Amino acid sequence: MASLQDQLLKAGLADKSAARQARQEKRKKQKIKNKSKQQTEDESKQAAQQAIEEKKARDRALNEQQQKAREERSIAAQVRQLITINSQSKGKDEVVLNFTDDNVVKRMHVSEDVRVQVTKGRLAVVRLDEEYHLVPMPVADKIAERDEASVIHRADALDQSQSEAGDEQDDWYADYQIPDDLTW
Repeated sequence: MASLQDQLLKAGLADKSAARQARQEKRKKQKIKNKSKQQTEDESKQAAQQAIEEKKARDRALNEQQQKAREERSIAAQVRQLITINSQSKGKDEVVLNFTDDNVVKRMHVSEDVRVQVTKGRLAVVRLDEEYHLVPMPVADKIAERDEASVIHRADALDQSQSEAGDEQDDWYADYQIPDDLTW
């Protein structure tokens, strides 16, 4: 059975040039159809590749967040361990040690010997959860390296800031004597 085109040519209803032109148009349409199909395949491949890249970026961001959270928990655990292992005894509740925490004056009842050690810069006051502990100054330095906010009171830091402030301003109270029984 011959194609419709061949039948029309035999019957004389169409000529060879018209048939050739129809075949060329058909090929052009097929090429255009193949190109558009290939373009849609390329676009779908690009979209799939882009989705893969976006997923990788989200995964990387999530991994970085998780790593950062792990590091923060590790630092918190190290600070907790340093404080619990090196916490010093407060002694008998003989005197009051005053210190500031977030611009609020706090009090801790300690022995006279412990108060002297704190004021001389041998002990520092640190916070663990909502409690205050006394630790030796080298341990306070290690804690400050990990978490500066955990170290509440350091006598050596106060001495440095006061000496810097004293250098900048005239000491208005230099002529006044400080009473011996004044404790801070």
